[in-house]
Amino acid sequence: MTQKYLLYGAELSPYSVKVRSFFRFKRIPHRWIIRNQANAKEFNKFAKLPIVPLVVTPSLEGLQDSTPIMDHFEELYPEIKSNPRNQTLRFLSYLLEEYSDEWGNKQMFHYRWKDPIDQKSAALRIAENNLPAYIKYLPIVNSIMKKQASKVIQDRMSQRLWVIGSNEITEKEICDSFDELLSLLEAHFKDRSYIFGERPSFADFGLWGQIYNSWTDPTPRKFIEKNYKGILPWVNEMMDPKIKGDYEEWKSLSSTLMPILKEQVGNVFLPWSDAVTKSMKIDSNEVSISIKGKEFKHTLGGPQKYHVKSLKILKERFLQNKDNEVLIDILDEANCLDYLKN
Repeated sequence: MTQKYLLYGAELSPYSVKVRSFFRFKRIPHRWIIRNQANAKEFNKFAKLPIVPLVVTPSLEGLQDSTPIMDHFEELYPEIKSNPRNQTLRFLSYLLEEYSDEWGNKQMFHYRWKDPIDQKSAALRIAENNLPAYIKYLPIVNSIMKKQASKVIQDRMSQRLWVIGSNEITEKEICDSFDELLSLLEAHFKDRSYIFGERPSFADFGLWGQIYNSWTDPTPRKFIEKNYKGILPWVNEMMDPKIKGDYEEWKSLSSTLMPILKEQVGNVFLPWSDAVTKSMKIDSNEVSISIKGKEFKHTLGGPQKYHVKSLKILKERFLQNKDNEVLIDILDEANCLDYLKN
């Protein structure tokens, strides 16, 4: 019998469900374990950091960070490919995945913790997952403990919007960018099941993890189901994605994929990521940049080191493709090239 990997995660963690969807697609034998207080001791044996997802291998090695996890298993389980063989499209897949992890997370986190209705919904679900198992057999105690725990979570998380750079100056651009992304994706999915055609890629797993999590929250769910119904088949499909055909070529993708690359990656994500990197290098405690003609200014702290790392990784990936003229032309048109070649 094939030994299973243990995948510790949380339904409200976009990075956890991203890896779970990836594992399901590649048919990697695994057991999904909701990280909670009951398994904290076991989790801490293998985790270097107190974050999910965590994959525990049959040889008892702990792996963390969603993208390195996926890179590792893409190589270990090569039978089912999760990225196009075409070097140009493969780089674009990685680019969109990084966009999702770094900028897409702003959109999800902002909506989840900005308004009380969404705060309460998320906090209750988190609290429920962390209560001792026996409590569910004591309805009154369960209700009291869940309310108390969720209040603590809500109070703490609603004060952490600064972590993703959400404030009175930036919140409109964060919301506008989410609306634009959903609109562009809806247009793109009219003619295909996944980002690059009829089989999923790293771009799908990354984008879906953030959008699916938003869809589970009251406010985003309402406007997604009202205004962007066209993405719902993809949202549902990515719970357990299947191969429906092959990847397309850039020529057939370009008319609807280029607007996503240009408007969201080239005009929003990369300028911001570049500005954060430059501000962190001079030990500034804030970043200020104009995004689409509007001021985008927020404080900087520990979490921003991940954005610096993200841009560094993208530049390294680009360096491996620096002689790919087709890719260079695409990135240039999408306003991405200058941020990646320097």
